[in-house]
Amino acid sequence: MDELTQVSITELARRIRAKEVSPVEAAEAYLRRIERWNPLLNAIVTLAPDVLMQARQAEATIMEGDQVGPLHGVPITIKDTIETAGLLATSGSPVRAQFVPKCDAPAVGRLKAAGAIILGKTNPAEMAMDYTGVNPLFPATNNPHDPTRTSGGSSGGEAAAIAACMSAAGLGSDLAGSIRIPAHFCGIAGLKPATGRIPGEGQFPAAIGPYSLGAVIGPMARYVADLRLMFEVLSTAENQSSGASQAGLQHQLESDLKGWRVAWYTDDGVSPVTEETRQAVQAAARALESAGLIIEEHRPPGVERGHDLWLKLFSRASVVQLREVYAGREDEAGAFVRWRLATADDHQDATLDEYIRAWMERDRLRSALNQWMEDVPLLLAPVGATPALEHGAHKVTVGSQTMSSFRAFSYSQTFNVFDLPSVCVPAGTSSEGLPIGVQIVGRPSGEDHVLTAATIIEKASGGWRMPALGGK
Repeated sequence: MDELTQVSITELARRIRAKEVSPVEAAEAYLRRIERWNPLLNAIVTLAPDVLMQARQAEATIMEGDQVGPLHGVPITIKDTIETAGLLATSGSPVRAQFVPKCDAPAVGRLKAAGAIILGKTNPAEMAMDYTGVNPLFPATNNPHDPTRTSGGSSGGEAAAIAACMSAAGLGSDLAGSIRIPAHFCGIAGLKPATGRIPGEGQFPAAIGPYSLGAVIGPMARYVADLRLMFEVLSTAENQSSGASQAGLQHQLESDLKGWRVAWYTDDGVSPVTEETRQAVQAAARALESAGLIIEEHRPPGVERGHDLWLKLFSRASVVQLREVYAGREDEAGAFVRWRLATADDHQDATLDEYIRAWMERDRLRSALNQWMEDVPLLLAPVGATPALEHGAHKVTVGSQTMSSFRAFSYSQTFNVFDLPSVCVPAGTSSEGLPIGVQIVGRPSGEDHVLTAATIIEKASGGWRMPALGGK
């Protein structure tokens, strides 16, 4: 296979700036991968028709000696819930099947301003509503490590495309683990920043109302260093990051973390995890300890309430949005959305007082957790109970306990509720050969620190590995 599709975006951008690689060569290499593997994976649902034109323009800029951005000529993809000027943005919904935005989402605009080339859009769960890459518009996304399993959701197409080297990196979104769970399932890295760190406008469903408490857009990539570069671009309006000092910055930050306390846990009081998942978290903890951090097994305060509070704060909001979007067109919805609408009134709604009490409890617990993290600034936890699920799985069994597939990922939901930055990084492999990721959680505005800790774990575990199908 083409080596250009395996290198980090940091290295690819360097080669392009040094004129060692042409942007056209890079784009063509990724297009070949897409042609070869997308028919099996169904990860990319819309290919930008002007990819090679973008690449030729990027090449001309380099040859003319003009100043270029830190992602100049790097081919990336965008989750189909995020708006891209002139390209379909369907959110996996028949209601939006023909929607072509006139403007880019601000996050997309920042990537373009940094020189990135948009390859296309990736397969989401319908309306970003569940942990799959399934919707009624496109075939389901398959996991590149095992096509009988889901790539996760709702950013499943993005994770599969990156893992299989059909995209160098890209954008996903996350309200309940929708960046971290697909990254965990597909064996890549993904960053859920805190709200407000990356512009969240221009996605659908919109990050408004209750969603604004925890819904974010964030980067996904094969390598943690690439997440850092993407985050610098996405979180800086001036887009002046050069990426040139990545190694020096990482070394400095690793030195700064020595002596920091890390609480690791594999029991959030909500869902049990597989023994292999526990072993992956323990291995990650040992890697941090070897780097000079102080680790302790301890469940942080309040995390046992995260799953229940997620349901109380966000679940009903999804029903309100779905009813508005599908009014008069309910029969066009896919299976999950039809089920969600049909069962929405099976349980009595919370009263306004109950909703306000849940919101107040969230704020109290978040304040207490943030105060506790003044002494223990990093948390290390599973992403969820298991590696990638089989297609169509609605229940998860761990040991003697069976739970819903949603409950099984309470570990991820918690940090949307408490709005803390969290990064998923590969840390182990199951007996079936499936990736197992862990998440590192930091204090508000602590994205640099969680990325640094993730790099330490990545070095120890080996990080991303080529899926068996993709080595051909």
